[in-house]
Amino acid sequence: MIALKTILVPTDFSECSEAAVRYGRALAEAFGASLHLLHVVQDPYKQAWAAEGFAAPVTDMISQWEGQARTRLEETAALCAPLSTTIATRVGSPFYDIALYASEMNVDLIVIGTHGRGPIGHMLLGSVAERIVRRSPCPVLTVHHPQHEFVVEPLPAVSGATASAGAGSGT
Repeated sequence: MIALKTILVPTDFSECSEAAVRYGRALAEAFGASLHLLHVVQDPYKQAWAAEGFAAPVTDMISQWEGQARTRLEETAALCAPLSTTIATRVGSPFYDIALYASEMNVDLIVIGTHGRGPIGHMLLGSVAERIVRRSPCPVLTVHHPQHEFVVEPLPAVSGATASAGAGSGT
């Protein structure tokens, strides 16, 4: 018997992440589980290529990104009602902080969208989803959108979605 009590859906607010939210929501409904929505704002100081590019402190910029992410998470959580939904933001390295959050919250399943970049994009950018699969303290369901979809009920798109909320951030 499968017992899922806590499902985590990390999101970068992309179409792939929206598909993952639909899957996470459907699974949480089916198993009577709570749903956690998490966005990790990429800390520019933790990127080797960006460490020297920021002469001025970026604290205000990071706080703004985190606030925008929280607003979008609240809008997404409202669409998941009446499920028990927890939202969280973190600042750091997406793959590390997602795995850490899953461990801290005793998550039973992570549902994460994957962009399915080609080999060049994967080599240059890496894959947060792939790193999560390797590092996760629990099983991971990867959702490659738009491929074979088994969740047919569409989750309405969050209104006011802009690229600025995800600027400089990762899943």
